[in-house]
Amino acid sequence: MEDIMWKKVSLILTSYNCEKNITRTLKSIELQDYPNIEVIVIDGLSTDKTVDVIKEFERKTKYECQWVSEKDNGLYDAMNKGLKIASGEILVFFNDLFLMSNAVSLMVSAIEEGEYDGAHADLIYAEDDRVKRYWKMGQGMLDSGWMPGHPTLFLKKQVYEKYGMYNTDYKCSADYEFMVRILREGAVKLNYVPHTIIRMFYGGTSTKNPGSYWVSIKESYKALRQYNIQHAIWIIFRRTLKVLAQFTKAHKFEGEYNQCSL
Repeated sequence: MEDIMWKKVSLILTSYNCEKNITRTLKSIELQDYPNIEVIVIDGLSTDKTVDVIKEFERKTKYECQWVSEKDNGLYDAMNKGLKIASGEILVFFNDLFLMSNAVSLMVSAIEEGEYDGAHADLIYAEDDRVKRYWKMGQGMLDSGWMPGHPTLFLKKQVYEKYGMYNTDYKCSADYEFMVRILREGAVKLNYVPHTIIRMFYGGTSTKNPGSYWVSIKESYKALRQYNIQHAIWIIFRRTLKVLAQFTKAHKFEGEYNQCSL
């Protein structure tokens, strides 16, 4: 690889009693071909064997690894802890599965090929052997209901240094608030990579039940209003339609989604 591809990438994981999933997540990281990865795990005092899995990964991995296991004040507090520890030039929050062994290399190349502050790509939500949602967003504008998939978001560290960390007042949608914050003025430039690079575990903070969906919608509206984005209700409506379309498009995904799920 050329020197331009050797910028350190910090993959920040958060965990709590997720022994099975984190085993698969760490395996998919180890399969990456990118040489300069820092793995950071922020664990919330798991009581199962999650910490044992992390320790075993730290012992065997080809990458740098840092981890802590301590009480936190929720997901976004844990994410902020990871940001404070990260030493990479490119930061990623990653709790799922890479579908390509060159996913990190591909995303770093996309950032470095132009004057970009970050990059994003496509993803799927899958449960066992069934794809539930196919998130193929492409490029777009906030007022159309578009938003990049946060799990695919690779950002230069200076974006966080300029715009700050995640707002822990939000319980389900601090990631959405953060993306509204950095994208609303058009100063942060993202490159879109038209590949499905991530398989998400179905049932995250904002999608695990109908009540979570409702909280997510309310917090998304709050974020738009916080930054005086006009036509917030219309944006939320269009965003909801895009999410519903992800369910109907699930059957159209034709890629490999079991590569890292053994």
